[in-house]
Amino acid sequence: MLTLAGAAQAQFVPVAGLGAAQLAVVVNDDEANSVEIGEYYRKARNIPAANIVHVRIPHRPHKLDAEQFEALKAQIDARLGPEIQAVLMVWTAPYAVECNSLTSAYTLGLDSGLCAKSCAPSKPSSYFNAPQGKPYADYQLRISMLLPTESVEASKALIDRGVLAGFATPAATAYFLQTSDVARSSRARFFPRSNKVPSKKLTIKTLQADSVEQVGDIMVYETGLAQVPKLNTLKFVPGALADHLTSFGGDLLAEGGQMSILRWLDAGATASYGTVSEPCNHWQKFPNPAVLLSHYLRGNSAIEAYWKSVAWPAQGVFIGEPLAAPYRR
Repeated sequence: MLTLAGAAQAQFVPVAGLGAAQLAVVVNDDEANSVEIGEYYRKARNIPAANIVHVRIPHRPHKLDAEQFEALKAQIDARLGPEIQAVLMVWTAPYAVECNSLTSAYTLGLDSGLCAKSCAPSKPSSYFNAPQGKPYADYQLRISMLLPTESVEASKALIDRGVLAGFATPAATAYFLQTSDVARSSRARFFPRSNKVPSKKLTIKTLQADSVEQVGDIMVYETGLAQVPKLNTLKFVPGALADHLTSFGGDLLAEGGQMSILRWLDAGATASYGTVSEPCNHWQKFPNPAVLLSHYLRGNSAIEAYWKSVAWPAQGVFIGEPLAAPYRR
């Protein structure tokens, strides 16, 4: 695994990340928002027409059972050639399969056995902290992500942020917060030390605090709380990644007492991650901060950096604009 210092040195090892020709975009023809946003994304990213896959999922269920999932996966896979390394599903729901997330079930295969004891270790990802290479060609995995569709306007703005991230690297800050919530701070041991990465115009701030407020330069924000306060005071730069370690952040449309990771995108982040079922606080089930930052600084896209940062991702759903890559030059 990377040392904490590795994140600050990663800019010296650039990589060639995924591009539009290697991404399949899956549209739900039973949802008008999915159709409109999928077409907007195709044009914005110049996705080849052959990479667009149409499926029908009526009634937008939050969760699929194993049989429904296998039918959906087979329908998608039948349309994919060997050049496709990643899959973007253009919808908010479904986002779970039994106790697994939809994205992880699609990429790694459904781990139904985990549902009997969701706090147990889950199937490890061979893509965790992968040094280089293509997900499907080199690891036999097609990494996947959801592009939420609750608001056409908000989704188009999210896409625009991802595209804009490729044009300039702004001066920005990565915030890592060890909060007063001890149980949800289990990954604090992996926070990189406060530092500067001058070649990337990035400042790293590792803090003991429950929140930051009134800042407008966020590239990364990782914390551990059930609810993240003061999001309305923050501004995220294009390509920003943000997530919080809590049990049900990936239960996107739940009405419970924990913040949905959709709120990160609403606040201006470009991608996020959260779990759909009770994971307990194993750090391996959440993004490893040093690994995430290192791979993003190397020029990996958001989908690559996030997938590489989670050791046991079975319960975690990845959302956002997958091709954002603010450090690819």
